[in-house]
Amino acid sequence: MASEKNNSSRRDFLVKSMSLIPAVVVTGGSMGAVGLAAPAAAAEAEKSAEPAAQGKAGEPWQPQFFNDVEWAFINAAVARLIPADERGPGALEAGVPEFIDRQMNTPYATGAIWYMQGPFNPDVPKEMGYQLPLVPKQIYNLGIADANDWCKKQHGKLFAELSGEQQDSVLGQFESGDAQFTQLPSSLFFSYLLQNTREGFFSDPIHGGNKGMVGWTLINFPGARADFMDWVERGERYPFPPVSINGVRA
Repeated sequence: MASEKNNSSRRDFLVKSMSLIPAVVVTGGSMGAVGLAAPAAAAEAEKSAEPAAQGKAGEPWQPQFFNDVEWAFINAAVARLIPADERGPGALEAGVPEFIDRQMNTPYATGAIWYMQGPFNPDVPKEMGYQLPLVPKQIYNLGIADANDWCKKQHGKLFAELSGEQQDSVLGQFESGDAQFTQLPSSLFFSYLLQNTREGFFSDPIHGGNKGMVGWTLINFPGARADFMDWVERGERYPFPPVSINGVRA
């Protein structure tokens, strides 16, 4: 029962938090983690619109960036951040791991679109902006390694091997910064993991996530329709299914 309540509260929080995510993310723009997906892979994902993190012919997506241990962590973590429940599929079923893996091969992941000149001073207020010499690829590599090391010290197991309740507790400690990582702050790693999970759940399916447009269906978002402004102030539920950039309908 407690697990069901946690899942419900997380799903409700997710829906409410959509107001904080720029429109360019859910419509497939290049802001945030939504980088330039490889055209061939994007076309394949859009044609198939398969459930979960799958690749060609219904086969599971084969990660291009993460190794096996990192991939297990990503799959386990996103499944706890946006769990499946009675209201619909979660991040795992929506293909969020595939989305994150694809983003690691974009200019976003290499910091090519960031200003990365020093000096770096992590002790200054957050209002001064990002203050570490690490780009997203490194944040994931180092963060997952530190997360698994911390879990082994605390629980004797890797994160992916913990129970769901233990994973929830561990993620909470990452978020608060109570977990002491050696190579970067645990709260920083968690913030990227959570943000990219949200983006993968609500991005256009062309980027590998939001398969079947389950994220858009959850919040009744019309997707890349040319015009739906006449419905904005009606106070009614939008009656038509979402449409992706490539014209696929949910």
